[in-house]
Amino acid sequence: MTPAETNIRYKQLQERLAADFDTDTPDIKVMLFLIGVQELGQGPRKFSKRQKEELMHIANCKLFSKLGFYELEGLDQDGWPHWKLVKVIPPYTLLEQEMLIKSLIIDYFDEVLS
Repeated sequence: MTPAETNIRYKQLQERLAADFDTDTPDIKVMLFLIGVQELGQGPRKFSKRQKEELMHIANCKLFSKLGFYELEGLDQDGWPHWKLVKVIPPYTLLEQEMLIKSLIIDYFDEVLS
């Protein structure tokens, strides 16, 4: 996808999620949080600030695992997934990072919502 196509698809995804959840347009942090909750697999509930940060980390690991950067090690005693870095992530520019994250989020939701 070109950056323009990525931005169009990402905007469409944001609008769909805003409509589905009857809420404001989600930003990247909210999208990562939703992916983290989905990957945790324990359903929606109240999370502490630290848990929310961990959920976003889970989401990043899940997304970057598609590119071979992370590998799932397993679950801890509370059912939280743990990942290990298996390949160094290149030093992307901020714009490259944003486009990459957006495209990975689009791919994730394409799989989950289809």
